[in-house]
Amino acid sequence: MQVSQQEPNKGSCRRMLYVLGQLSYALIQMNLSPTDNTQLNMNILTVMQKQSVSAFKVKNMIAIASMAATAWSLGCSAQNYPTKPIRMVIPFTPGGSTDILARTIGLELTKAWGQAVVLDNVAGAGGSIGADRVAKAAPDGYTLLMGHIGTLAVTPSLYPNLPYDPIKSFVPVAWVAKVPNVLAVFPGVAVNSVKELIDLAKTKPNGLNFGSGGNGSAAHLAMEFFDLQAQINMVHVPYRGTIPAVTDLVAGQVQVIFTGAPALSSFIKSGQLRALAVSSKVRLPSLPEIPTVAESGIKALARFEADQWYGIVAPAGTPVGIVAKLNAQINEALNSTEIKKRFENEGALAAPNTPEVFGQLIVSEIERWRPVIQSSKIKPD
Repeated sequence: MQVSQQEPNKGSCRRMLYVLGQLSYALIQMNLSPTDNTQLNMNILTVMQKQSVSAFKVKNMIAIASMAATAWSLGCSAQNYPTKPIRMVIPFTPGGSTDILARTIGLELTKAWGQAVVLDNVAGAGGSIGADRVAKAAPDGYTLLMGHIGTLAVTPSLYPNLPYDPIKSFVPVAWVAKVPNVLAVFPGVAVNSVKELIDLAKTKPNGLNFGSGGNGSAAHLAMEFFDLQAQINMVHVPYRGTIPAVTDLVAGQVQVIFTGAPALSSFIKSGQLRALAVSSKVRLPSLPEIPTVAESGIKALARFEADQWYGIVAPAGTPVGIVAKLNAQINEALNSTEIKKRFENEGALAAPNTPEVFGQLIVSEIERWRPVIQSSKIKPD
C-alpha cells in the first residue's frame, strides 16, 4: 500500500480527517475483504503511527475502518452478483400459480444476467417444507423462495411448531404479483351467480363440496372466509396441490372451487368451468365479464376481498446490496409491458414495489388470517 506523503495543516480535526481520507484510499488500494482484518489492522497502525494519532483513536479508527472494509466488500459482491446459477425454490407442485409466476420471473432473471435460475419444486406441509429449506440455506443470494400467502402468512397460525419464522428467517426481496381468486363451479351445478350459490348452499347444508390444494392452502382459506361471511357451510375436499383439485372439478368430482385465476382461466374460457365471481376489489382484465364478490348485492359481502399474493424472499442475512439488485431487476421485469400482459393473461396483476412494502404486507396478512383460521378450526394435513 502506498500512502500519499503530502499532509495538510496540523490541527487535530484536520489530522483526523486526513487519516480518514488515507484509510479510505488504503482500502481501495488493498482491495480488502472482510477476512483481511489482520492485514487491514497492520496497515491502519502504520498510517496512524506516521500521523502521531493516540492509541485510543487508533483503536476506534481500526473498528471504523474494519466496518468500512466489510461494507465495501459487500458492495463489491453485489456488483459482481450473480456469478453462478441461482436456485429458486417453489414450495408447491408444478402447474399452480406459484409455479407459473416463478418460471416467468426466473426466465427474466436468466435473460438479464446470463446466469441460469434453476427452479426446484419442493412441495409438502402447505409449502413449509420448501420454505424451511430456503430459511436454512446460505444467505448469499443464490437460494431464493417464491413465497406465497400460504407459506408466509398462513402457516404461522396453522403450525405451532413451524421450523421457520416468516418474519425472522427471511428478508423480503420483491413483491411479484397479486392473484385474485376465482369462485367457479362445475357446469352441472345449477347456479349462475354468487347469490344463487349461497341460496343453494343454505337449502342444502353440507350438501355442496369444494376442492382446494390442501388443508390450510390459500384456496381453502378463501372459501372458509367466504363461508363465514355468507353464513353457509360447504364441505372441504383437500387435494395434494391445485392441479388435482381443478382436474376433479372439471370432471365433476367436486362442485366448487375458489382458487387463483391462473389455474382456472383456460377452463373458464373453454366453458369447462363456470366462473361466478373474482375475489379482488376490481374486475380482472383477463376476465372482465366476471363480477367481483362485492358486486353480488349481498350486504355481508360488500367489502369482500381475498386475493392471493406472491413474492420472493431470501434467507435472513442476505447482503442488502444483493437484495437491492434482485429487487431492481425483478421490478424492471414487472414494469415491462410484456410481463404485465403475460400476467394479465394468466389472471395475475404485477405488483412491483420495495422490499420494505413487501415486508409490511407479510406482517399485516399474518394478523389478518389468524382469526379466520381460528374461527374455521382449520388444521393442517
